[in-house]
Amino acid sequence: MSQEKKFYRLTSEGRSLWARRQNLRLPLDYRRILGLVDFAGHPEVIRSYLGRFPGPVVDQWLTEFEALRLIESISAAPQSLSELARKTEPPPLEAEDLEYLEPEVSFADISLTRLGIYVSYERIANRAATNKTPAETLALVVEDDPDQLALAVLRLTDAGYPVQCADSVETLFRNLEKGLPDAIFLDIELRDGNGFDVLATLRLHPAYTHLPIIMVTAKAESENVARGLVLGADGYITKPYGKNTLDYVLRYVMKQEALPVPLDGIPPRSMAEDTHS
Repeated sequence: MSQEKKFYRLTSEGRSLWARRQNLRLPLDYRRILGLVDFAGHPEVIRSYLGRFPGPVVDQWLTEFEALRLIESISAAPQSLSELARKTEPPPLEAEDLEYLEPEVSFADISLTRLGIYVSYERIANRAATNKTPAETLALVVEDDPDQLALAVLRLTDAGYPVQCADSVETLFRNLEKGLPDAIFLDIELRDGNGFDVLATLRLHPAYTHLPIIMVTAKAESENVARGLVLGADGYITKPYGKNTLDYVLRYVMKQEALPVPLDGIPPRSMAEDTHS
């Protein structure tokens, strides 16, 4: 993670254009790209935040902006997680993006109310399916309640997954320095931090920007769901959950086996009912 990577930054022309965007009535794609380059800079992070667009389309935008000398590429080492944790502002969203997000938040509300789970189709639409079995899929559970942590470990190990545990943000960051899990189950309320802040930090680092992250919470208000989707959550699970819930959502998020991906983001009833058995 210390090796140098390609980053983008705004040129003086690009920064001037970004500063005057309100008066110039810039096209939406210009505002999206300039804002994300200013916010993040790494192409993988930019692709992640524009996840509903195919990667090659985002690459074309970046190439075009570089040709227009609005952005330029540089070599720089990615910041550490502790450094990124100080960056608290949310990624820039245009009014059109917020409008686009509204139906997904509505679907999430319905799914969480009915089923206690939600998977973001927008996040996983362009993700390649994995051929890993559960035994080859390392799940990292971040939970500071000992009983809830023990329950999550039990459910996942019964389903055949190897599991790592972290009972704090500090422990999570330490674990990530040792190696990359295949997915993270992240509690929102932690004793030394907030799950949303952790999610935002991980999504800013190129090593974790595409890592499947599922939020686990006792609360699923619309504003929290919207916040998680903006920051890059792949799914939600509400407590308490059923025996097969963690297994089902993890398979779904990682596109393991032949699980169908519905357009409305709500799992088929016949399969969703099994999450509560």
